[in-house]
Amino acid sequence: MKKTPLKMTKFNRLHSITTTVLIVIFSIVICSCSNDDDGTPPKVITELSEDIKDLIYFQGDEKAPTVLITIPGGPSTEFATDVVDQFSGFLNPKDILTVTVHQAQTLNPDIVAGNDITLTQASSFNTESIEMLSKVTTYFKDQGRTVYVLGLSFGSFVTQDLIAKKGIDSADKYLIVTGRLDMNDVIWQGAAEGRNGFFENGVTPIVETDPALDIKDRNLNRISAGFSMNRYTQLFNTISDLSNVTYIYGEIDQAVGSLTPSELQFLESKNTNVIVGPGDHNTTLENFIVQGFKEAFGIEL
Repeated sequence: MKKTPLKMTKFNRLHSITTTVLIVIFSIVICSCSNDDDGTPPKVITELSEDIKDLIYFQGDEKAPTVLITIPGGPSTEFATDVVDQFSGFLNPKDILTVTVHQAQTLNPDIVAGNDITLTQASSFNTESIEMLSKVTTYFKDQGRTVYVLGLSFGSFVTQDLIAKKGIDSADKYLIVTGRLDMNDVIWQGAAEGRNGFFENGVTPIVETDPALDIKDRNLNRISAGFSMNRYTQLFNTISDLSNVTYIYGEIDQAVGSLTPSELQFLESKNTNVIVGPGDHNTTLENFIVQGFKEAFGIEL
């Protein structure tokens, strides 16, 4: 409620009494507007709780009103602290808390180190990762903070899964860089078997004949397959509007492939802000991240 000052003017006793009554009523209205309509107290930003600190690495003011959650490429068993350090260096002193969240295989690397896992197990681990990510985004949103999510490469699929499973309102705005909505079947199926794949000229999918030699690499490929097997054009179909999403892709992305005409048509039908670059996977990441931050979050790097 906008507070409008009362103008006090002395006329007579009746007017004075009336004015006093109005002041009392006005004061009650003002007080009632200081809380939510249901009587709950206003949201308060506090220092981070210990259970949240156990799930994240962060840089910046713990009480910052804006939170940038970075989801790195990979997948990897290494916790992506370097990504936070890099972006927080660009952002300081802009009153933004920069965060990255553990995934199942970074919190417990042993799950991909011992034996070959199945695709079902990989999907189960990915569900754990999404639950941790959702717990963190919900924590910040419940404090009334503005939450931005940045998904890079593999992190794009994690970001998309967060939206699909927990809703578009999990964060305020999203920047998805070098991802895919509907990965080619041959690529994710090869990854499910532990094999590496790529896209020739960003279009033609090619899968290596033999699985990766290292057991951890095979299992990380399966972690990747657990996300990329999903058809996000279908999972997003019930979302009427994706205008809070900015999507960057490269035309000759050798790692995940370029977006297909049907994927582009879907994004455009949902009012997504799409940015296209002429380069490959790494070049697109490097050359368009500044534009992406400005258009998605209104942040100048």
